[in-house]
Amino acid sequence: MTKKLDVVTVGHALVDIRIVVDRLPGPDEEAAIREEVRGAGGSAVNVSIDVSKLGGTSGIIAKISFDSFGRIVFEELWKSKVDIRGLRISPSGSTGFSIVAISNLGDITIYGSKGVAETLEPRELDKELISDAKTIHIASLRLDTSMEAAKTAKLAGAIVSWDPGRRLARQGVNKLGDLLQYVDIVFLNKLEAEAMTGHDPAIAAKIIKSHGPRWVVVKLGSQGSLLYGPEGSKKIPAYKPPRVLDETGAGDAFAAATLLKLVETEDIVEALNYASCVAGLKVSRLGSHNIPDYNEMSRLSREINYCSK
Repeated sequence: MTKKLDVVTVGHALVDIRIVVDRLPGPDEEAAIREEVRGAGGSAVNVSIDVSKLGGTSGIIAKISFDSFGRIVFEELWKSKVDIRGLRISPSGSTGFSIVAISNLGDITIYGSKGVAETLEPRELDKELISDAKTIHIASLRLDTSMEAAKTAKLAGAIVSWDPGRRLARQGVNKLGDLLQYVDIVFLNKLEAEAMTGHDPAIAAKIIKSHGPRWVVVKLGSQGSLLYGPEGSKKIPAYKPPRVLDETGAGDAFAAATLLKLVETEDIVEALNYASCVAGLKVSRLGSHNIPDYNEMSRLSREINYCSK
């Protein structure tokens, strides 16, 4: 059977409200808002939209509520040509959201509510949509639903990608071992790697890989990323833009670009180099999935040396 979708994401669907202020105020203080943007967010939403912007095909399995924020998520996914068959609508509760305040120095304060996003149950997974995907990306979602998604994807012959997020990473690698055996590639940042294993990224990557994944990718921000796979470890350089405005969503942009390029080339190093460029450009722009589109990346890949290595 020919699979129609490059990447299907499973995880949170939220609304992000981002404001840029001169400074982060203290108690009983006020700061003027210089810029504001809002739109659909959450890792599953970000990755699915990013894949579509980069020229791939994507779908999403997530849960929203029947409210105004849910409508924002629905409309933005639809406009981005994301397959929304797997979007579940809760008749009660509220769609999750986050408020991100960013100072002119780059300091960030986040207030978040998951809403109904975390109530997505294993029985609500769209298994037909999972079977239609070349890659399944599971992000920051409750363990039982994540496990069911990974098992279903593995049986369907898909590449299984997992980003545990902070909360799950704190449960430790041993508790997460059953899920890791169904995963092909793990994405996590430095703090998550340390939380999961108690070790620095280099050792953490080896420990996590020993539980089953083919590749472990530790995101190191402006220092690039660390790949650990069958051939050992390799450092992937970062692309550093002229300015850094908004780092939130950069990890999701990195994952989306990696997975899409991996589907195209089957070369993990080339995929990660490409993803570094996408993520580097994302942090120079305000918005959780404000990344360069396919045409811009095609041009930049010729201009930025290691985008196409």
